Amino acid sequence: MLQNKKIIVAVTASIAAYKSAFLVRLLVKKGVEVKVLMSQRATEFITPLTLATLSKNPVFVDFVKDKTGIWHNHVELGLWADAIVVAPASAHTLAKCANGICDNLLTATYFSARCPVFFAPAMDLDMYRHPATEENLRKLESYGNYIIPSEYGELASGLIGEGRMAEPEHIVAFLENFFQEKQIFAGKKVMITAGATREAIDPVRFISNHSTGKMGFALAECFAQKGAEVHLIAANTAIAQPEKVSFYKVSSAQEMFEVAQTLVEQMDICIFSAAVADYRPKEVATEKIKKNSETLTLELIKNVDIAFSLGQKKKKNQFFVGFALETQNEIENALQKLKKKNFDIVVLNSLKDEGAGFAYDTNKISILDKNGNKTDFSLKSKKEVAEDIVGYVYESLF
Repeated sequence: MLQNKKIIVAVTASIAAYKSAFLVRLLVKKGVEVKVLMSQRATEFITPLTLATLSKNPVFVDFVKDKTGIWHNHVELGLWADAIVVAPASAHTLAKCANGICDNLLTATYFSARCPVFFAPAMDLDMYRHPATEENLRKLESYGNYIIPSEYGELASGLIGEGRMAEPEHIVAFLENFFQEKQIFAGKKVMITAGATREAIDPVRFISNHSTGKMGFALAECFAQKGAEVHLIAANTAIAQPEKVSFYKVSSAQEMFEVAQTLVEQMDICIFSAAVADYRPKEVATEKIKKNSETLTLELIKNVDIAFSLGQKKKKNQFFVGFALETQNEIENALQKLKKKNFDIVVLNSLKDEGAGFAYDTNKISILDKNGNKTDFSLKSKKEVAEDIVGYVYESLF
């Protein structure tokens, strides 16, 4: 499961730093491309030369290399990695990461990371059991990080108890299990529409809506992380293209339909999260319309209903997910949409719910299925909402 993965091993100041050499060696033998980050104090426990030799890559310690002006870009490092493993994770580094303290290259890379981050704590017994350390570990988990538990045994102080960094073999096994569990959609093809379509009025004006595409992009990232081959059709978004996703940039409803139509037959799962304009101007002015009168009348005609059109040709083995953003009669309207467009489930959210709807980083949803079952979810970040939706799809299919 680790073959060809890109993993950063972040080494902090702990006597257990010697184990990081064994961890790097094991990962390289598994076919992992390893880069090593070290805190300045960690270099007092093990040399960068040792880890550079084992990883076959330069070791990163400072933002700037030898005062030459060569910058080690923490953002690029955070985006490069499939995972970051902080091993050993000292009490000091745990506290900084848990409480937003960013004062070196290692912590800056952590705060820039979009990948899973794993902490393997290493410290003495009483430090490990201290309420502050326990609280910091809880905080890190609440942020979506993963803790590789410390192990029981003899510690550097001579005490016996918990606090030993997990053995490198156990850390590798933890990572393998993680990636194996996460690949639940391996072999599946997923198409997702996202963003707000624009329908031109003239060369400078258009009809659109407030959708940012955040929900669709979060779904694309989540499916990709779980092994799916993801095809994201995005209309007019300002979000960076997700990694490991086939990306199609469109503007109008017709353009989105044309791309979706070419992809849909190959797909196992189709998710229609884009906010598609229902109407477009019948005539598009070739020049900017001037303010020559007190009123302006536009004749609008219906756009193609992408989900409805593709739903009519849906295969038995395909799973379609729709979205319904409602302001009144939410359940009734969502169920009508589910039936009309041949969805398997519909994700409902209401503009009446605070923190839900367009532009927010959070969302509050309910999922309705063909049998009339309704599952409610609390207000969460859109990343967490994506996990809920993807989990529901998985349970429905498998």
